[in-house]
Amino acid sequence: MILNARFGAVAAALWVTIQAASAQTSPPMMRPGAPAASTDAATSGLSAEMFYQLLLGELSARSDDPGMGFSLMLDAARKSNDPALFERAVEIALQARAGESALQAAQAWKQAHPASREANRYLLQILIALNRPADTVEPLRAEMSLATPAERQSVLTAVPRLYARLSDKKQAVQVVEQALTEWLTRSETTAAAWAAVGRLRLAAGDNAGALAAASKAHAANPAAEGSALLALDLMDPRQPQAEAMVRRYLVSEKPLPELRMAYARALIDAQRVTEASDQLQRVTAEKPELPEPWLLLGLVQVQENRLEPAEASLNRYLQLLQDARGPAAERSRGRSQAYLALAQIAEKRQDLAAANAWLDRIENAQELVSAQARRASILARQGRLEEGRKLLRQLPDRTPADARMKLMAEVQLLRENRQWKQAGELLQQAVAKEPSDAELLYDLAMVAEKTGDFASTERLLRKAIDIKPDFHHAYNALGFSLADRNQRLPEARRLIQKALEFAPEDPFITDSLAWVEFRAGNKAEALRLLERAYRQRPDAEIAAHLGEVLWSLNQRERAQAIWREGLMLNRENETLQETLKRLRVSL
Repeated sequence: MILNARFGAVAAALWVTIQAASAQTSPPMMRPGAPAASTDAATSGLSAEMFYQLLLGELSARSDDPGMGFSLMLDAARKSNDPALFERAVEIALQARAGESALQAAQAWKQAHPASREANRYLLQILIALNRPADTVEPLRAEMSLATPAERQSVLTAVPRLYARLSDKKQAVQVVEQALTEWLTRSETTAAAWAAVGRLRLAAGDNAGALAAASKAHAANPAAEGSALLALDLMDPRQPQAEAMVRRYLVSEKPLPELRMAYARALIDAQRVTEASDQLQRVTAEKPELPEPWLLLGLVQVQENRLEPAEASLNRYLQLLQDARGPAAERSRGRSQAYLALAQIAEKRQDLAAANAWLDRIENAQELVSAQARRASILARQGRLEEGRKLLRQLPDRTPADARMKLMAEVQLLRENRQWKQAGELLQQAVAKEPSDAELLYDLAMVAEKTGDFASTERLLRKAIDIKPDFHHAYNALGFSLADRNQRLPEARRLIQKALEFAPEDPFITDSLAWVEFRAGNKAEALRLLERAYRQRPDAEIAAHLGEVLWSLNQRERAQAIWREGLMLNRENETLQETLKRLRVSL
């Protein structure tokens, strides 16, 4: 029975091969002088000898001798000049993981059928799989030539993914540029070709070269998605031309909503939430049926303390999610994020019962820490801080990452409730275990500053900078600490300017620089910087500083208006409350 089953499988495979061969072969192969074949034999297009060779080839391929099967199939392909048999020979070699044999068959196929795009594709992919980039120049050129004009855009889009497998990324760039020389200058393919080159340059670590390629692609077609996506990946405050390309694309006739969403995420990461909110509102207006933009917009509106619009956006997301398709895990995670945000809104409104009710609906295990952190915060508001801490400590910590999340959630709970000493003790224990963790050192420094231990603050921040020289938050924190105490202002300015080198558009660092200028008596410059920072990110702390500068310039009504806005953003902000108390302002 085993033999019969195997024979049946081979016969089925052979029948498919014969059918494919029959479709390609005309007329039936016959020896000179041989009598006419029967009707069935003639329609098969195969001699008995060829039939036997194919049968033996399939049997060998499926047994312990795939090499023999490959040889027989390739020989049959060469005798018949049949594309289907060449393809079968390639498949046998690939299944046996015989890369050189697969290459041999693909080359023979391409030689027999130079205009076959299928043969050329196999050849190109096998050469890349064998890590032979130099040999792919001609096949890539042929792929572009053999493709129809309508297909060339998709071919170029696929090039970076295809060449991503190569180990030598720089050589991949050289090969592709050489192969695409003609297409980099053709008006109909310039944008897509340069975008492909830019992707490969970016993969090779050549950001400047990638930006130059994106610029050429964008100049050729500002509405092209490829160059806009590349520019989005290149977005960095230190090279603003990348963002300029993204923005020009977004004012084109039909920009992709997904690209606008990605731009909004980049703005959120850069702390430019007002601009992010604007982009998300455009997406929800243009594509109101898409769920994800509503979720992201709601989360941003919570950050801006716009509670009613946030609640409406999140509820709209949950409504759309009921009919949405996609991976169940993603939908579960999104739903949990919405529940967490709605719980936060209820907590801000002092409706702790509603906040707990939202948290009770969370089922996603990945959001457990965030949910428990919110529960702990609610308990703390009810005067049950220790219960909140216990709730967090009961969370499972199967991995070091889980333990770290638990620790930071408890530290944040203590900081929110101004329990600086206890927060510091927890962080000191963590730093003792991980003395080279720059993030932990930074957090401990911030707690030390709250307790008035400025010497420890400076020591810890300098150590964090030594460990992580591009840690712009540490430069900014140390500079602001000095400026806030009106000490060593030139050094404070240098530290904050260093932070701005790494994050030029960060509104909180701009706020710090403005505070240095204010302390140094440069009130006009301080006002200019603070107004810019507040436009970028309306925030209670920036409002406190802006209001104080305006107050010092005798612009009292405007200062009070800014402070009122700040209180609407976050009535509990410590800096704003301290400023109003110190200046004896009652609003």
